[in-house]
Amino acid sequence: MQVKLSSGKTIPMEMHKVRIVQQTWLRPVEERRRAIQEAGFNTFLLRSKDIFLDMLTDSGTNAMSDNQLAAMMVSDDAYAGSESFFKLTNAVEEMLGFRLTIPVHQGRAAEHLIAKTFVRPGDACIMNYHFTTTKAHFEMAGGVVLELYKDGALQTESDDPFKGNMDLQKLEDTIQQFGADHVSFVRMEATTNLIGGQPFSLENLRAVKTICEKHGIMLVFDGSLLMENAFFIQQRELPQMSVAEIARAMMETVDLFYMSARKGPSVRGGLMATNHQALFDRLLPWVPVYEGFSTYGGMSTKEIEAMAVGLREMLADDIAGAGADMVEYFVGRMVEEGLPVVTPAGGLACHVDVKRFLPHIPQTQYPAGALSAAFYLVSGVRGMERGTISTDRTPDGADVPAGVELMRLAVPRRVYTLSHIEFVVDRLKWLFQHRSLVQGLGWISEPPVLRFFFGRLSALNQWDAALMNAFAADFGSNAL
Repeated sequence: MQVKLSSGKTIPMEMHKVRIVQQTWLRPVEERRRAIQEAGFNTFLLRSKDIFLDMLTDSGTNAMSDNQLAAMMVSDDAYAGSESFFKLTNAVEEMLGFRLTIPVHQGRAAEHLIAKTFVRPGDACIMNYHFTTTKAHFEMAGGVVLELYKDGALQTESDDPFKGNMDLQKLEDTIQQFGADHVSFVRMEATTNLIGGQPFSLENLRAVKTICEKHGIMLVFDGSLLMENAFFIQQRELPQMSVAEIARAMMETVDLFYMSARKGPSVRGGLMATNHQALFDRLLPWVPVYEGFSTYGGMSTKEIEAMAVGLREMLADDIAGAGADMVEYFVGRMVEEGLPVVTPAGGLACHVDVKRFLPHIPQTQYPAGALSAAFYLVSGVRGMERGTISTDRTPDGADVPAGVELMRLAVPRRVYTLSHIEFVVDRLKWLFQHRSLVQGLGWISEPPVLRFFFGRLSALNQWDAALMNAFAADFGSNAL
């Protein structure tokens, strides 16, 4: 909830009380340098004990509610036919309108099953923008991933409220190019993670559905950030509707829904859902092969109980907007300090525009990875590279420059406070003033796929030493 102070300033107001806390640490800068070196300048490989604020991801890092924790205590651990599963199906039908539900252990498990079941070699998999694991699954199944984003979607400094919209003319042209029989499906991602958590409008989603229906093409919906996209539609398009009403209106367009529940519902799991028996029947036989029986899908039944509660909670207006309001405050503070950031504020994270932050580093030297490592060194805050390291090489070994170079600073829901945000902004401001010290990265070891997870790099010309010394000169040799 946004609250206006007597000064006229607006701040996000947390509509919850903190009842359980977890200890964190802020290591001295010398220790942080050793840690990032040992991690191969890859923030994924840092140890949690060396991190102050973990803004790597909002996946599986959110705070559960007391009602979710209580629900976990009454789970039914039956291998088959668990009553916990039926609580989940009731919640899915009540909140999203789908009669048929398949639990899976997380979102990429759903992507794997969708790829195995529906992606045909050489056929188009059309989407408003890709996500890393999505693209990997669909391409490994032989699909051709096509991103039909609108003009201006990759413009980081913008006031466009719906940069996640699909370009409708490009959609029609692509269907004509491939032929409807050679389009596996159209996928809409809410919100578009890799371009800054940018939403699409309900109007655009309905128009995409109309085109899909005309050509007999399935519409697949990645609802991992459904609640934020619905919240943005309420704020920017349909203020007369509740978030829950908007979510139901969105789901009326969907043939096959899937989500990582590690985000909005704040549990470690995921699901697929549909009202089409034929789609359900094609997916179901593969669930026991890869996930577990269909009433637990590789998840703990405790998590299934918590997911049922979380699905209902996440679409309440105050809860749906809690993360987005904090991100908006974060982005606003960055803009006030003159720091380059993706605007308008999106869901899940504040995204630093690295091309404007480090314009002297070419994409061949991975500036988003360099900034993520440098920012950890000066702050103890772990962010994530969302740039060229997050793309995979072509079959002939060439790098694929990312459309945007971003450092993602995720804001786990109901976890961090405004003082944490102010600390992050301050350290980013200091780093921006010393940005000339940061140089690029080079590979030490590079996996063949999804290299951002396990790849190791080194700092060109050992720029980390110069940055550490500058930080110590301003804050002290044992500086935090």
